[in-house]
Order: sequence, then structure tokens, then C-alpha cells
Amino acid sequence: MPPRLRKAALVAHVASSVGWLGAVAVFLALAITGYATADEWTMRAAYTTMEIIGWTALVPLSALTLLTGIVQALGTPWGLIRHYWVLIKLLITVVATAILLLYMETLSVLACAAARQAPSGAAEELLPSFSPILHSAAALVILTVALVLSIYKPRGLTGLSSTRPRLAQQR
Repeated sequence: MPPRLRKAALVAHVASSVGWLGAVAVFLALAITGYATADEWTMRAAYTTMEIIGWTALVPLSALTLLTGIVQALGTPWGLIRHYWVLIKLLITVVATAILLLYMETLSVLACAAARQAPSGAAEELLPSFSPILHSAAALVILTVALVLSIYKPRGLTGLSSTRPRLAQQR
């Protein structure tokens, strides 16, 4: 990959990754607010807003992070499966994205319960829920691990690709 394109891919990957991390932090703040507030309307607003953030920020940013990460790995000497840290980041991103997509159904149920105007038995049973706090806090930890891996780049080759460095092949 030419240097300019590689830098553009890196910018896209860093922006989407940091955006995803930031969106999870905002989601966590809303989840805590929705769980801890005594005001019914604040709680309802928090849960409906969490669903909006989920579909409009978390899901697209997770998909973009996965896509740009694969492009970045394939277009650089690091490779996709050559180094442990890249492979672990890939697995973290795939698993986190899959869990997010599965969790969006639960989040939609919570948001639907919160959107009901009159309190109903279902809404009272579902809300407030600790689940969004647990999931977003775990996501924040996992995404921070991926961030640390991308900065520290621990040594170690997986043995799943040729032992010849791709950097030498490009010269």
C-alpha cells in the first residue's frame, strides 16, 4: 500500500476506534444515569437515547473499526495474522462487534419499555436495568485493552504466516 494511502487508512482506523471508545463512554454515562436517577422521565430519556446511540454510533463505529483495521493490517508490514497483538486486536474487535449486535435486541426492548407513556407491568419489571452498565463497562475495558495493544505492540509472531518480514519484501 502506498504511504499516503496507508496513512489515510491509519487515520480512518484511529478515528473510528477512538470514536467507538468515546461512544461507549457516553453510553456508560447514560446507563448509570438511567439506573441511578429517581426521576422517571430522566430514566426513560436515558434508555431511549441509549438505543439511538447504539444504532447510530456504536454499531457503525464498531463495523468501521473492524473494516479499517483489516485494511490497515493487510496493507502494512504487520499483517493480519502474523503478530499476536494484531490477531488479538482482530479477535477483540470481532467478538465485541458480535456481542454488540446481539445486545442491541435487549437494548431495543429496554428502550421500548422506557418509551411507553403510562407505566406498565412490563416497564416496571424491566427498568431500571443494570445490564447496560455491565455491558458498556466491560466494553470500555475490552476496547482499552485493544488500544493498549496497538500502542505497545508486544513482540511475538504467531507462526501463521511466512517468517520473512514483509517490510523487507517491500523494499
